[in-house]
Formats: sequence, structure tokens, C-alpha cells
Amino acid sequence: MRNSGILLHITSLPSPYGIGTMGRDAYRFVDFLKRTGQSFWQVLPILTTGYGDSPYQSFSTFAGNPYLIDLDMLCEDGLLMREEYGNIHFGEDPCSVDYFQLFNVRYSILRIAFERSKKKRGYPGTSMISNVKGKTEISPDLPD
Repeated sequence: MRNSGILLHITSLPSPYGIGTMGRDAYRFVDFLKRTGQSFWQVLPILTTGYGDSPYQSFSTFAGNPYLIDLDMLCEDGLLMREEYGNIHFGEDPCSVDYFQLFNVRYSILRIAFERSKKKRGYPGTSMISNVKGKTEISPDLPD
């Protein structure tokens, strides 16, 4: 039995926020693949990008790319408000990813969502880490 599919990196999906994400457009794309009889969606690595913004030059084998987190889904979860990211400039060309601009604006937005998540849902493991290191708060290494 023969199968067919497509190679498309998640970052190539449409998005008003500078880069394709694992959000609604990814779900729509999977639905499109199913409707058109495709069996496979091959994606490039979804790791953090390193030098040259290449998915093959990651700083980590284990860390997912935070650029792929969908801002609208964070909004739906109550972790962001649309006013906090809806008017931010993510780049000049909607057909090209401006990694420099993303780096400068996206992490601060994700930081807001992370801080709200800690308050809303609690931050598992904080008390254990606090006891070990004498700290009251642990947060990921996101640039401010």
C-alpha cells in the first residue's frame, strides 16, 4: 500500500505573530491533510534554534522551541490578554520569519504568560527546589 504526505515545518504555517505555531492553524493543516488523503506530515526539528536560526543547530537536544507556543491559545487559557500581544510588531514581511524581531519581543510575552500560569495553577516543584537551593521562586531562563 502506498502512502503520501508533505514536508512542512511548523514555522511555515500562517500566523499574524511572526512565525507559525502549534496552534489552530496546525490543527487546520492536519484536518486538510486528512481531507486530501495524506498519511504523513513530516516536520523539521522543533528544538530551539541556534546559530543562523537553524532547527538543525539547536542549543539543546531536549528543549522545545518557545516560538512555536501559540499566543492565541495562551489567551484562550487566560494566560495572556490580546492587548498584550495583538499590536506588537513581529516583523515586516508576513512571508518571512524575522528571528531577530521575534527574539526581541516574544520572550517578554511568554514571560507574562508564565508568571500568570504560576499564579493561576501553581508551579509544581517550587517548594522542593526552594528547600534545596534556599530560593522562593524558580523560573526558566528566558531573557527579560
